Amino acid sequence: MARATFAGGCFWGVEEAFRVLDGVIETTVGYMGGTTEEPTYEMVCTGATGHAEVVDIKFDPEVISYSQLVEYFWTRHDPTSLNFQGVDRGTQYRSAIFFHSSEQREQAEASKRILDASGKYKLPVVTEVTQAGQFWRAEEYHQQYIKKQKPDFML
Repeated sequence: MARATFAGGCFWGVEEAFRVLDGVIETTVGYMGGTTEEPTYEMVCTGATGHAEVVDIKFDPEVISYSQLVEYFWTRHDPTSLNFQGVDRGTQYRSAIFFHSSEQREQAEASKRILDASGKYKLPVVTEVTQAGQFWRAEEYHQQYIKKQKPDFML
């Protein structure tokens, strides 16, 4: 089992997108990249903690590779949006890949360079690629939120 962590706006939709993939064993939403210990949703929403809303993924690399997860991540949000996705505004909604190893870092940075050079977007890809830090699990009502609200929801 391996681990990947992504931020691409509100963690509800990001989690649901990854949760349903073959090879994804578990998804957990939470907060990463900030300075406040044990942040709450209310604290993170102010933007003052520095955390991003993230989905932490446990996956089977024999079924789905880290590179495949990164490629899928690019399709699930706008990586050219600095500190916002859709109507959600603030640094907590930034686009980020939090790597857990040097191999993940290399793969994420290479993928970002290729995407940026591809011409797919008129604006530069602003997704940060940064070392994973402490993961703080979000409150239980946030876990698999979309599935709980709309059990038949399909992305």
